[in-house]
Amino acid sequence: MRLLGLPLLLLLALPAAGQDGVIRTYTGAFALTNTRIETVTNGVIERGTVVLRDGVIEAVGADVQVPAGAEVIDASGLTVYPGFIDGGTRLGLQEIGSLSETEDYDEVGEVAPQMRALTAINPNSVHVPVTRVAGVTTALTVPQDGLFPGTAALVNLHGYTPEQMFAGFEGVVLNFPSSARRGWWDQRTDGEVEEQFEEAMGRLDETWRQAVLFARIDSAAAAEGGPREPLYQPEMEALLPVVRGRVPLLVEVNKASDILKALEWLDGKGADAVLTGVAEGWRVADRIAEAGLPVVTGPVLALPTRLSDRYARAYENAALLHEAGVPVALRTQEAENVRNLPFHAGFAVAYGRDYGFDREAALAAVTIVPARIFGVDDRLGSIEVGKAATLFAADGDPFEPKTQVVHLFIDGYRIPVESRQTYLYDEFLDRNPGLSK
Repeated sequence: MRLLGLPLLLLLALPAAGQDGVIRTYTGAFALTNTRIETVTNGVIERGTVVLRDGVIEAVGADVQVPAGAEVIDASGLTVYPGFIDGGTRLGLQEIGSLSETEDYDEVGEVAPQMRALTAINPNSVHVPVTRVAGVTTALTVPQDGLFPGTAALVNLHGYTPEQMFAGFEGVVLNFPSSARRGWWDQRTDGEVEEQFEEAMGRLDETWRQAVLFARIDSAAAAEGGPREPLYQPEMEALLPVVRGRVPLLVEVNKASDILKALEWLDGKGADAVLTGVAEGWRVADRIAEAGLPVVTGPVLALPTRLSDRYARAYENAALLHEAGVPVALRTQEAENVRNLPFHAGFAVAYGRDYGFDREAALAAVTIVPARIFGVDDRLGSIEVGKAATLFAADGDPFEPKTQVVHLFIDGYRIPVESRQTYLYDEFLDRNPGLSK
């Protein structure tokens, strides 16, 4: 009975929103007026109007007329920003970290690129509204563990089905073999670490060789117009477009020496690669820039990878990569705390100014840069006519903890700025148990 008591208590603690009527999202024509607009790509409009219609931004500017029939939202004192994009999370794939039944980001086997995060994501995750009320409207949800753990998916944080949430990008994940120790508890000898790294590299090379061979067989079968053998090999089917450079390869790698080995391994393979993680990227930033690869790095709020490093190296990593000319996007690598993406960006600014990573660069790193890396910058990442109406209006700088999101739109739907946390706040702000004196 005591095991059932806590969930029941938490449910009872929530306000009777369902009894009063659920607040639904809705779409239509909207005009946010008298507002400051940070477009990201075209500067700042100190006082203007943003018109949204049919899911897209119809007009932006200082002299925009409000169309007839539009719902007018007076956003005086607020600033409009494009929705933030988190470049790497477990959002929707993990609900409670201590309950394996609620985790769906780690499949059986080392090679499972055919396992799509999009089919596993839970649109009703309690973490979705918690995240989007912080201005994070889009997130890459990523399978983890194993050599090729699956295919990541970019999703907007609104929709009843995974298909409705899909934001137009998928990429196969490669956890590049690591020669780093797993932590202070790792008791392997140096020889064992090196031996296991070489074994993992051997598995990677063999898997890629098989994928290349499969691509050749597929091409030959298509040219001859006959059936391809084997008929069913899902792992190779998933790697086929990666080998051909049609689907991006998200290469998770962190140790500096491993980053260099990953760059060497990728050279000449024709893969459309993106480096992710890259915790020690600052050590080899020039080499990454020379390779011309974009980076999704984070978490920023992390400890240094080595005891001998400065305490702030994790905070400075994005700035040092940016200074070297590497396109940098940020990620939280979280499930329930993706909402903290603005604070990761804030720390990157606070410790990156000396390297040229100012507030504008940080804002770009959670908007237009990830949109470009994921190939969705025609729809997301900035406030421009024709792009998706995915944006929010806040009462201050979104990187400041005190700032509140006041209005929120995803794909033209007006989203209630509500979550489990706001329900609990409202419930206990004015506690009235209804007991007589």
